[in-house]
Amino acid sequence: MDLKDIQNLIKFVAKSGASEVKLETEDVKITIRTGSDDKETTTYVQQIPVNAPVAQAAPAVAQPVAPAQAPAAAAPATSADDSKYITIKSPIIGTLYRKPSPDKPVFVEVGQTIKEGDVLCIIEAMKLFNEIESEVSGKIVKVLVDDSSPVEFDQPLFLVDPS
Repeated sequence: MDLKDIQNLIKFVAKSGASEVKLETEDVKITIRTGSDDKETTTYVQQIPVNAPVAQAAPAVAQPVAPAQAPAAAAPATSADDSKYITIKSPIIGTLYRKPSPDKPVFVEVGQTIKEGDVLCIIEAMKLFNEIESEVSGKIVKVLVDDSSPVEFDQPLFLVDPS
C-alpha cells in the first residue's frame, strides 16, 4: 500500500461519515477514526517489518498524524483578506522542513520573490525527503506552517502574491 492509497482511503473515510475504519494487510495496519462531535480525524499507520515475528510487531506504537480538519477551521477567518493570494498546498502527508538541514538557512522567507521551480520546503514521508517546488511565481506573503511540523494532504503551506 503506497502513500497515494492511504491518502485516498483517508479522503473516502472522511466523506463517508464512518466513525472508525480499520485496515490490516500483511505489512501495514491502518486505523482511521473520525469524531462525530468535534469533526476531528485521527489516522494511525503502523508499518510491520518484513520477515519480523508477530510478537515484535505487536508492541510497536503507531504515530498519530495531525488532524486534517484543524487547519481548515482557521481558514474562514482569514480567507477574506487572503483571497487575492495563491495558496500553495501540501501534495503529501508528512513532516515539513523549511531548511535543507538544521545548520542551513530556510528555503524561503516572507517577502522573498520566488519563481516556478524554486524549492520552497521539504516534506518527509515514510523516510523519503520530497522537495516541494513552486508552481507559481510571485512574492511569499505568509508562511502558514512551522518548521518540523506535521502536515496533511492539501494543507495550505504558503501564501503567494502573484502580482
